[in-house]
Amino acid sequence: MASPLMSRAALRQTSRLRISQSQTQWVRHASSNGQPRRSAARWAGLVAVGVASGAAVYAYPLVFKKEEAPSTPQFEQAELVFEKPRGKAASKEENRELVSSQHVQVKKSWEHPGVYVWGSNAGKVVAPDSNEAVIKTPRRLAYFDGQILRDLKLDRDFGVAVTENGDLVQWGVAFSKTETAPTVTLKGKNLVKVAISRDRIIALSSSGSVYSIPVASDDQAAGSSTKTNSSWIPFWSSSPAVNYRSLNPKDLGWGEKVVDVSSGLEHCLMLTSKGRVFSAASSSLDFPSKGQLGVPGLTWQTRPEGTYDQPHEVEKLRDSKIKSIATGDFHSLALASDGTVFSFGDNSAGQLGVQSDLGRPYADAPTPVPLSKLYSGTNFLPQVTSIAAGGQNSYFTIDATKVQGPVGGKEVVPARDLGKVAVDIWACGEGIKGSLGTGKWTHISSAPTKIKALSNLNEYDEKSKTVVPIRVAHLSVGSDHACAVMGNATNLSASGQASGNDTNFGADVLWWGGNESYQLGTGKRNNVNAPTYIGELDGGHGDAEGSHRFQITPRKTVRLGEGGTGRKASVEQRIECGRLVTAVYSGA
Repeated sequence: MASPLMSRAALRQTSRLRISQSQTQWVRHASSNGQPRRSAARWAGLVAVGVASGAAVYAYPLVFKKEEAPSTPQFEQAELVFEKPRGKAASKEENRELVSSQHVQVKKSWEHPGVYVWGSNAGKVVAPDSNEAVIKTPRRLAYFDGQILRDLKLDRDFGVAVTENGDLVQWGVAFSKTETAPTVTLKGKNLVKVAISRDRIIALSSSGSVYSIPVASDDQAAGSSTKTNSSWIPFWSSSPAVNYRSLNPKDLGWGEKVVDVSSGLEHCLMLTSKGRVFSAASSSLDFPSKGQLGVPGLTWQTRPEGTYDQPHEVEKLRDSKIKSIATGDFHSLALASDGTVFSFGDNSAGQLGVQSDLGRPYADAPTPVPLSKLYSGTNFLPQVTSIAAGGQNSYFTIDATKVQGPVGGKEVVPARDLGKVAVDIWACGEGIKGSLGTGKWTHISSAPTKIKALSNLNEYDEKSKTVVPIRVAHLSVGSDHACAVMGNATNLSASGQASGNDTNFGADVLWWGGNESYQLGTGKRNNVNAPTYIGELDGGHGDAEGSHRFQITPRKTVRLGEGGTGRKASVEQRIECGRLVTAVYSGA
């Protein structure tokens, strides 16, 4: 008897993506005598497998030959899965959360402000109640849940924060070996910023007063007035709760006050509202001895009468109108309003932006950094816009504008390219752990090197309908690692009236450098010599390279708390790279 022939129409019917039960009956009943045949059943299994895998089915006439059925089936019957009816459509907000991890991050930063910390826990700074040696990925510090802070600084052995109302909070084994939880110490000074040295805290108040506070709680509880003290073993000024010293520069002009402070391990810089710079010792253990004070010839032996930590004006910067200061462990940077950068202090790794001299590895007087030489022979006019420093490293952000070169020059710039700006980031110093971010491992820098991964980046601006450069909004530098907050386009205005596909998203953040204590937040221990992303703070997906990488939330006035039902506040997320530790916090 001849085997049945399957029609083209029947075969085409089996190639549909969704197969109902009624559509499979013709397969089960196909035979010459009305009885089911095993070969036809095997064909149904093949069709179901092909449909499930999404493969194309072509309709050719096929003839089945009569054959004896094997003792065991050659193919198992495929299980057919039928599509279930979809439920009620999601709300706009639910849809935003489904399509965008960044939207969820922004929402969480507003609903649950606080502090995330990771890295070395040797000093009980990251996890005060844990005996873990390291914390590999971001973890919330429960004490600060729901709080926004004015400032935060971290060392491996102690942490310092300024609350929203200007009080000082301290924790870590260097503060107290018995009290592990963060504790409010100095109150009522309306602090706005802090810097930390090896064993002291430099705190700036809103009025411009500067206080030097010992880190250890035992030192805070001891001491007496220092008005007439000149001993190197310091006795702190007293207050009812915490002893401190005042570091107020003398001879300030009318209306002039200190507006910024920065500190290395042994020294600090103070910037006034009139662009003057003062330096002072900021450690109780060692007097600055590597020229980082910027006062030629100043040593412990040659210091003037008075307290050891009295401020000294950096006179060589008096006429330069300084607008920004930065400090590494033993070196200093100052940026003038005209774009000139001055450096002084330790240069053993080339961190001053000039080649190190082994015979004299430091400079005790401010010297201009020859950054314009980096663009020699090009048609770019450089202008330094920001500086940063930490450990043995320095960083410079430069706006390089395309200009027409001299007549007869090698390159003729088309008119359409004139005025275009390339934003570059340059780094110098010690890079054996990758802290230069240049993709190389370098012991000593002979000159600044461009961080190509962060330089000459552009994006399309929807408002201006033009391509604009992406700048670095902020650099945070620790002892051997750093991060860059990018100034890329962000959106914080997605609302109930907007489309469900209109989502909030923040700014990109990239990290590089030493990682022996997991301070980069990658969850791995290897050092990284080029900027890289990390995953979400809450570890929701961990896809750092894909759509689930961490983005930071820029400043926005919102209502805090679940569902935006709390108090109204202006808040942003900030990053602090410290000594082997890192934090992201909600900043006031």
